Amino acid sequence: MTSSNCATYEQRREHLIGELAAARSDGAGIGLAKTTSNLFRHRQQTGTKRIDVRSFHHVLSVDADRRTAEVEGMATYEELANETLKFGLLPTVVPQLKTITIGGAISGLGIESSSFKFGLVHETVEEMEILLADGSTVICSATQNPDLFFGFPNSYGTLGYVLRLKVKLIPARKFVKLTHTKFTEARKFFEDIAARCANSSVDYVDGVVFNGSEMYVSTGEFVDDAPFASDYTYMKVFYQSIRQRHIDYLTAHDYIWRWDTDWFWCSKHFYVQYAPVRLLATKWLLNSKTYQRIMRLSHKVMPNSSTESVIQDVDIPIEHAIEFLEFLLSEIGVLPIWICPFRSYDPRVAYDLCPFDREELYINFGFWDTVPSTQPDGYFNRKIEAKALAAHGTKGLYSTAYYDEETFWQMYDRRAYQALKSKYDPRRSFRDLYEKTVKRM
Repeated sequence: MTSSNCATYEQRREHLIGELAAARSDGAGIGLAKTTSNLFRHRQQTGTKRIDVRSFHHVLSVDADRRTAEVEGMATYEELANETLKFGLLPTVVPQLKTITIGGAISGLGIESSSFKFGLVHETVEEMEILLADGSTVICSATQNPDLFFGFPNSYGTLGYVLRLKVKLIPARKFVKLTHTKFTEARKFFEDIAARCANSSVDYVDGVVFNGSEMYVSTGEFVDDAPFASDYTYMKVFYQSIRQRHIDYLTAHDYIWRWDTDWFWCSKHFYVQYAPVRLLATKWLLNSKTYQRIMRLSHKVMPNSSTESVIQDVDIPIEHAIEFLEFLLSEIGVLPIWICPFRSYDPRVAYDLCPFDREELYINFGFWDTVPSTQPDGYFNRKIEAKALAAHGTKGLYSTAYYDEETFWQMYDRRAYQALKSKYDPRRSFRDLYEKTVKRM
């Protein structure tokens, strides 16, 4: 069975190509005008012409028999999941915030608690249609223009923009049974994660470190029936429940968005974890979209030189996970920390800009806060980058980075990237990866 909504896609694509041609004729750099962004590096985009991609947010079709969906690049995962759940299906990997777009999760590196089984978001993609800087579009897959297909993930819009793509889906049952298991030692905590990731009988695995002696592994399993279903979309806070319940049940819909209501735990900065404030906020304002808007506004009007923003996702091979956690606890002090294991879905397949050992299990450490600082700007973030490199890991490029150019291109395949740049953006209409993600141009 197929649901379809693709009548105007070609018209919108042609209009966008016209916008791009006009921007190129002005000689301006090219950027995107879009509704939502989960980038946390503030760029000085002078001389940039923005092309409007906000209309590319449609779920074009869902093929329930083949378990695939065709969707436009600016569609959010909330829009995609709402449509696929009508067919009892979910995207194979659903990044944790409703505001994340499908194209953005591929241009960066999207992850969630099913990534131990299915890999990162780009590994769940079968085909993409990409708008290039010259106004042409290219369809790519593992067999058609495979150089772009395997080189595009983690390129952050420096090779082109995803207009349309086909993603894999999985069957979803009505509920997810959650089991939260407490650990007091990091060694046993990570050993348990490794053991669970080797056991494909569970559907989801992630965890939270509250402090050096209190950490939880959370597993999720699809079930058809549940004795109750908890609701963390308004007055109750999901991450607090991890300490309170060993067993919990959520609807499949509420499970995939369990972190969105409180932006993991970052809603504390807006005081909405206090019951009276939460009550007044109403459930319609408790979401990542609201918090993003407030955060970006506060950054513009109230810069604070006495703190440093530490917003990072760092990927570390599991054999170095204890060492990296100890560093975070002793040198950085941001708590809680989200823990999400992942590995390559198919170790035989390489993606040019994804610098991971394809045979390894990795741990994603997510930590997002401000820390008091009397040091020069970037002091703590530079320490994190250096420690990640020493632990054979890397970090997400969605946030502020400080690498020097030589170090950066030691991590990423410069030769492969430059070959793609020369082929698909020979006039350098888009910034290169280092310019965009580190120099913030």
